[in-house]
This record gives sequence, C-alpha cells and structure tokens, in this order.
Amino acid sequence: MAIYPGMYPYTRMRRMRRDDFSRRLMRENVLTANDLIWPVFVMEGENQREAIASMPGVERISIDLLVKEAEAAFKLGIPAMAIFPVTPQSAKTDKAEEAWNPDGLAQRAVRAIKAAVPELGVITDVALDPFTSHGQDGLMDENGYILNDETVAALTKQALSHAEAGADVVAPSDMMDGRIGEIRDVLEQHGHLNTRILAYSAKYASSFYGPFRDAVGSAANLKGGNKYSYQMDPANSDEALWEVALDLQEGADMVMIKPGMPYLDIVRRIKEEFKAPTYVYQVSGEYAMFKAAGMNGWINEKACVMEALLGMKRAGADGILTYYAKQVAEWLRE
Repeated sequence: MAIYPGMYPYTRMRRMRRDDFSRRLMRENVLTANDLIWPVFVMEGENQREAIASMPGVERISIDLLVKEAEAAFKLGIPAMAIFPVTPQSAKTDKAEEAWNPDGLAQRAVRAIKAAVPELGVITDVALDPFTSHGQDGLMDENGYILNDETVAALTKQALSHAEAGADVVAPSDMMDGRIGEIRDVLEQHGHLNTRILAYSAKYASSFYGPFRDAVGSAANLKGGNKYSYQMDPANSDEALWEVALDLQEGADMVMIKPGMPYLDIVRRIKEEFKAPTYVYQVSGEYAMFKAAGMNGWINEKACVMEALLGMKRAGADGILTYYAKQVAEWLRE
C-alpha cells in the first residue's frame, strides 16, 4: 500500500504527547483560579460553624467567619463568592417577606464582605426557597401551585434589596417566567445600572440538589414535594436554548446551566449558539459524590475533581460555581 503524508507512519499522533513541553504547547483548555466562583452558606450568630453531614468539608458559617473566608478567597485569586443564607425557621413565612428585609442575613453578609474586601465580586441568590415555610422557590396558591407573577413581584423586591446592600451580581435561580426583565427594570429605575444579572436560565428539576437543600434548611419544609412545574425537564435540550434566548433579551448579562456534569451537552449548545458569558454549577450532589468516593479511597479525589472542572471548561463554560473552589485554587498553587 502506498504511504502518503498525513497517513501513518508520517503522522504519529503520539509524537506531541511524548513530552510535557509539547503536551503543554498544544493544550486547548486550562483551568485557573479565574474560572472559579465559590458558593458559601451563611448563618446567624457570631463565631459559628455548623458541619453539613451530606457535604463533608462544607460548613454553614456566621458572617464574621464568612468575612475571613472572603479575604482568604481573594488572596487565592478567586474572583467571586456566591452567598446562600440559612434562614432561621422562625423567619420563614408563606409570603417569604424576609427575602427583601434590608437587614436580612444575606443583605448583612453582602455589606460585611464588600466593606472588608471591596474588590471581591459578591453574587447573591435571588429565590424564595430559603424564606418560604413550604420550601418552594415561589409563592403558592391554595392548591399548591407556584404562582408566577406574584413570585416575580417578590423577586424584584429581593433583587433590589441585594443591589442596595452592595451586591455586584444578582442571580435569579427560581425559573419564573419574565423575572429577568422585571428585575432589570427595577434595577435601572433605582440607579443600579451596573448591577449584573446572572440568570439561572437552564436550571433543571434535578435529583442532584439534595445536599444543598439540607444545607439551607429547605428540605424539611419541602416535605417530599417537587419543583417540576417551574424547573426544566431533564429530558429537554432545545427548551434550554429558548430559555436562554428569552433571558438575554430581557437583560441578563450572564447565563447559568445547572447542574454541571450531567448537562455539559447543554453548556456546549448554549455557548455555541449565543456566545454570551456562560456559567455552570457543579452542584451539591456532584460534590458529595466526589467527596464520598475520595474519602473511601475509590478515586483520586483531586485528579477527578480537576478533570471534571476542566471538562466543564472544555464544554464552553466561562466560569464554574463549585464548592471545591477554595481547595482547587490551593491545588493550582502547588
């Protein structure tokens, strides 16, 4: 058989894999601290820490300790933290009024972090599930259905309270229709022209959220209920593009796909279609699986976590929310 350039042995793909220098020269994607957003759980009190059983290594912490963690994150080069409040049961109501309390836990946490580390980006979760007595992301009617427009009105008040506290980014994670446009309008009307919106545009009704609901204390309130009437069906892909298109038209600056690794096909489609800043959330269930397998010696935890995050970058993610953010930033410095 005749041999032509481009065929073996003229082309040997392993040549470029032989040495570290040539592997580095042809590497297409690189993970750095700039790609990381660190989600943190904040609780009431002072000098308080509570372990989360389903998320080993992750804790609920009080604001004073959160500030210290923010300072450490900034020194590691992490660009932003995402705050998730653990609301006391006594403050939860059917109408979720605590969500837009100017002296609420999230609002005080934002002010404390921005006072201590003004250069660190602060992202706040805009959703009602930490504040509702029923654990749903929105307001509920007498039949148990989540009301869309009434919820959007509450979310706009919540987002405005976060912006007024100094949040750099508000991140609606509720999946109500039309909330991005309403939030953008209220931010513009009140002079918060540069408050960014990170829209959870493709948030699926996933089974990977269990440990997070334990962490924020909404699992007990949810009482086995589900969020199928507003979060996306895991079977759908085209619908995600439709959702992203709507959110971008309404004024979102960035879009989020959640969960992460089971939905990397969605990340790729969205990035290729819209070219907008695109983020992915390595959710609590993903974290718990890596952590449990690592603790049992079944996998090399560090190697598998880094591979998973690099896979998210390869799929098209511009940034990744991960509970491993601080640890990964430390690993990257080794």
